[in-house]
Amino acid sequence: MRMNTINTRRSIRKYSDREVSEELLNKLLTEAGRTQTMGNLQLYSVVVTRSEEVKKQLAPAHFNQPMVTNAPVVLTICADYNRTSTWCRNRKAEPGYDNFLSFINAATDALLYTQTFCNLAEEAGLGLCYLGTTVYMPQMIIDTLKLPRLVMPVATITLGWPDENPPLTDRLPTDSFVHQETYNDYTPQDINLYYTAKEALEENRHFCEINNKETLAQIFTDIRYTKKDNEAMSVGLAEALRHQGFM
Repeated sequence: MRMNTINTRRSIRKYSDREVSEELLNKLLTEAGRTQTMGNLQLYSVVVTRSEEVKKQLAPAHFNQPMVTNAPVVLTICADYNRTSTWCRNRKAEPGYDNFLSFINAATDALLYTQTFCNLAEEAGLGLCYLGTTVYMPQMIIDTLKLPRLVMPVATITLGWPDENPPLTDRLPTDSFVHQETYNDYTPQDINLYYTAKEALEENRHFCEINNKETLAQIFTDIRYTKKDNEAMSVGLAEALRHQGFM
């Protein structure tokens, strides 16, 4: 069956006061569990936050983006080897999952689950926003949600009934990311072909103007995702992984 929403999906940051029922949420969480998973182990857990107090505690980890406190539901999806390891120890088996490879496996499972849930939620008419900020300051989330060893937050979803209908955002052409047989590296001509339309969009030209930047690429390298910030947050991420037993 074709998903009707995949070509019209957009991030929703404003939500109505309409409740997201426990019945609907549990249905979506259950159905998403049919997604692909390594070894059929389902190496993820989801922490559901409805409490206004806990949302306020989570907000600083997401740079106080307003949808964290305004959304009816916040979902934190975690790479989880704690449950599997506990199962092993209770079944006369010795787990060996306190390592980086196991984190990658569990994170992959968690992100596959996240995307499947997002697809299902949007098909049900809900709006959501995926927060990539989850891995920027993960220790704050770990402490707030009381995540035990071998549980690491990797994604956050704000969820509710939409109260806005923003325009679709642009996407690169398919040829820019699909490679036939082997990887074909990009020439300057390829970059011009794939990025010129994106750079020509009025909103992107406006970003450059108001930030006094010559190119759109400089918006990303100099303002949004800087080397300094990436390196600093990488240190925090590594420390959190060690704290949680994955390194």
